[in-house]
Amino acid sequence: MNHFESERTGRQSDGGSAGGGEVEMKFARRWIVAGLLLTAPGAQAQLLPSPSSTLGQVSGQAGGIVPHVMDRVEGTLDQAGLDRLPPARLADRLLAARAARIDDLVRRHADSVELDDRREPARRGVILLTGARPESVAALRSAGYGVEDAAIEGLDLAVTRLTVPQGRSLSRALKQVRSLAPEAQASADNLYFPSGASMGLAAAALAENASVRGKAAGLIDGGVARHPSLTGPVEQRGFARGAPRASAHGTAVASLISGTGSIRGGAPGAPLLVADVYGDDPAGGSAFAMARALGWMAARGADVVTVSLVGPDNPLLAGAIRLARERGVSVVAAVGNDGPAAPPAYPASYAGVIAVTGIDGRGRVLPEAGRARHVDFAAPGADMNAARADGGKGKVRGTSFAAPLVAGRLFAKGSVAALRAEAKRGSGLSIICGNCRNND
Repeated sequence: MNHFESERTGRQSDGGSAGGGEVEMKFARRWIVAGLLLTAPGAQAQLLPSPSSTLGQVSGQAGGIVPHVMDRVEGTLDQAGLDRLPPARLADRLLAARAARIDDLVRRHADSVELDDRREPARRGVILLTGARPESVAALRSAGYGVEDAAIEGLDLAVTRLTVPQGRSLSRALKQVRSLAPEAQASADNLYFPSGASMGLAAAALAENASVRGKAAGLIDGGVARHPSLTGPVEQRGFARGAPRASAHGTAVASLISGTGSIRGGAPGAPLLVADVYGDDPAGGSAFAMARALGWMAARGADVVTVSLVGPDNPLLAGAIRLARERGVSVVAAVGNDGPAAPPAYPASYAGVIAVTGIDGRGRVLPEAGRARHVDFAAPGADMNAARADGGKGKVRGTSFAAPLVAGRLFAKGSVAALRAEAKRGSGLSIICGNCRNND
């Protein structure tokens, strides 16, 4: 979800050219459609690339962005093309792209990813179980399942992780587990995606890992790179293989929470707790990793947590969010970019989560914006700039970049009531930080 458009204010990425301009896109071939329309099964925000950038360009250097982890499918967004499409045709294209992305992800990472019983992508061979009685766990062990107790620290949430017997599909295993433990909640370890696809980047240094004390804003995403706009303390922790690892998406979102100077966020200079749930794991961004990240943030006293990631409903993630909210954590989530005809996006659709959509420079809702069961606020999600992992700044587009502006303002104001009082009405929405576009 992270393609940068070339810009004059920062260094060009490899293969990039100076100057702006949109990339002329063609919709004929399926893989271009998949890359074109904001990555991943729940929507993805975009960092727009230069016209001469190469699709799928990836650095092999250590510390670079690993392909197909944060950036499951590479591609760019033809904004003008989307704006011209009739709503029904746009919805069809977005849904086709979503299906193609899921198919491509599973095909390329069949050793790590498979579909669950709802045909949603998940970590291969893993089932998450909560509320199971000891006798049910014993029955599952006798049926050949590997059993691991894995409590979510900070939330007092007990979880049993089951390893599916070799040769058994996740879909078939889920049916059996629910039969053997009918009192429990069983689900796949579903995967969640940034609301776009990103270009491969040269190695980027992580933001200095300072110890955060007291009030802090949280971010569940990829790792955050060192950037001159991030002047406040940034503490990072990994919840996936190879994490924390600098990412373009995480860096851009972080800058829109607490950036200062040329990239100004909703709460300039705010201390950040960053949970990298991707690292270099092809099955990164899982429900289990996100639940653990929420537990860490709740234990550390984070006031507001930004989640610019989307995926399906998952009982473990739903329970973790409920418990985090009971501990005083406000969760702000993007509604994604798979269009209004896509399934409701989670975690934005959970009760009590502050759901955010994106608007363009004219105040119009992005045509590709996804949907949630409720939408609380809108903020800029296009015609704007955010931090690049190489230290510059670049154009971004997607609901991923609206959510951190709302989260930053909520952190600064201290309450949802105060945030609502600050909002401006437009297009039937409560708009936050309408001029926060960093285009100077």
